[in-house]
Amino acid sequence: MVRTLYVGNLPWTAKPDDLTSFFGNYGDVVSSRIITDRETGRSRGFGFVEVADADAERMVEALNGADMNGRPLTVNEAKPKQM
Repeated sequence: MVRTLYVGNLPWTAKPDDLTSFFGNYGDVVSSRIITDRETGRSRGFGFVEVADADAERMVEALNGADMNGRPLTVNEAKPKQM
């Protein structure tokens, strides 16, 4: 199984590969994506990382508040998308 983690307060220069390598130090990363503005294509400052179910809680504990390029990350389990 996979769980999706919300990652907020990302550095504006962060790329999906940066998230994968940063979170990969704490467990298995299935995929990562950074949400961008439709009109400008610039990062909106948050993204999502899909991780192995067994690693999710450890990653949240270890990385919530962790520093990534001078910014403290907000990491928690993503909520289902509201329609």
